[in-house]
Amino acid sequence: MTKAADLALGKIAALKTALIEFTDGDDAIAVADAGVVTLLTTAVAKSEGGAVTHNIAQGLCKVWVNFNGTSTIAARDSFNMTSLTDNGTGDYTTTFANDFSNANYVFLGNSMSENSRSHVHGQNSNTAYATGTMRGISAFVSGTNGEDTADDGSIINRGYLGDLA
Repeated sequence: MTKAADLALGKIAALKTALIEFTDGDDAIAVADAGVVTLLTTAVAKSEGGAVTHNIAQGLCKVWVNFNGTSTIAARDSFNMTSLTDNGTGDYTTTFANDFSNANYVFLGNSMSENSRSHVHGQNSNTAYATGTMRGISAFVSGTNGEDTADDGSIINRGYLGDLA
C-alpha cells in the first residue's frame, strides 16, 4: 500500500514537519516547537457543493461565554474571557483575555429566564464597543411598540466574532 492509502486508513500515527507547503511553493502552515499551528495563508472551507463558505481564521468565534445572570453571576463555560461584571439588572460586561484589533467585531447573544421569556440582546446605549470589553444588555420586549424591560436571564449565551489584535 502507498503512504497516502495508509494515511487514509489511519495507519500513520504521526506526521513530523515544521512547515507544510502548497505544490506551487507557497508556505501554508507552520508548526512551532511547542505544537502551535500558524496559518500562513488565507485558509477557506468549502461546502459540500464546493462553494467557499468562509475564511477559517475570520469565521471562528473568538470569545464566547455561557453564564447564569441571576443572583451572583457565574460562567458555566467560556473561551477567551477573563471576567464578567454585573452592572445591574440585565446589564453585563464581558472582559476578553485577548483584545480585538478594533471595535468593529460582532456581538451575538441570546438568553432566557427558566420556563419563561426569551430575551433580546444589544449594546448598552451608554457605552461603545471596546477592543478589550463589551457591555451589553439583556431584555425582553414588554410593550406593543417594542419597549423593553431589562431582565436577568438564568441562561445567557454570548459570542464575539472579529479579528484579534
